[in-house]
Amino acid sequence: MKPSAFNYAKPSSVDEVLGLLSEHGDEATILAGGQSLMPTMNMRLSAPSLVIDINGLVDLSGISSDGDSLRIGALTRHVEIENSPEIAKHAPLIAMAMPSIAHPAIRNRGTMGGSVAMADPAAELPACLCALGAEIEITGSGGARKVAATDFFRGLYDTDLGDGEILTAIEIPKISAGYRSAFDELARRHGDYAMCGVAAHAKVDGGTISDLRLVFFAVGGTPVAAASASAAMEGQSVDDNSIAAAQAALEEDISPFDDLHCSATLRMHYAKELTKHVLTTLAAG
Repeated sequence: MKPSAFNYAKPSSVDEVLGLLSEHGDEATILAGGQSLMPTMNMRLSAPSLVIDINGLVDLSGISSDGDSLRIGALTRHVEIENSPEIAKHAPLIAMAMPSIAHPAIRNRGTMGGSVAMADPAAELPACLCALGAEIEITGSGGARKVAATDFFRGLYDTDLGDGEILTAIEIPKISAGYRSAFDELARRHGDYAMCGVAAHAKVDGGTISDLRLVFFAVGGTPVAAASASAAMEGQSVDDNSIAAAQAALEEDISPFDDLHCSATLRMHYAKELTKHVLTTLAAG
């Protein structure tokens, strides 16, 4: 299929993008990597009257170190993040998740900002950002503002982005001494949407877990922080008893859904097994 007719603009500055969004409102859409937008347009699930191509905005691309945090421009391609020594060193959770995002062809074009703004509930990066305490930079006519990743994702494909605003960068705290990360997901085939996945980040001291953040994806409309399961591991070593307690606490944290790929019961089973795996990985170092 082909998309319905649309106009095309390729602005040379963020201010020009904001002007076009202000002028055209809901009739305009942003083109970054296009790995989600173009298929939906070709299937006529979306039909914007204006496509604003931001790929010429070089200032929105790249990875930089800023004190205790990493700044990733919204237009930075997945492949750049996957191959970045800075990401591997300072945000290993992101590096762990990257190979699970779709397929190489998608990662070559897809952007971090596009993935985050899309807010797909089965996407890996939103859960990782929530687990790491990242912030999302949003720019509008009134200037830039930052919002915690945990507050950015509001619902199914719904974010804190307001009318006339665009996502311009993601800031991730560098991993602190003593902290470790773990990531895992289950999909029917590698590169398919996950049926269940989890991002984990914690302080590990002599095998004892503290400040654990377990964030699940593909189990609800947004990334789901498993607060009860995380609390169950506070000050505990990873053994059969503590793992069982964390798995039991998941019943309070997540309410999986049925879909064509997986039942709610099976999703809960997967979530418990993934919890065991990431806790074991954290303890092993």
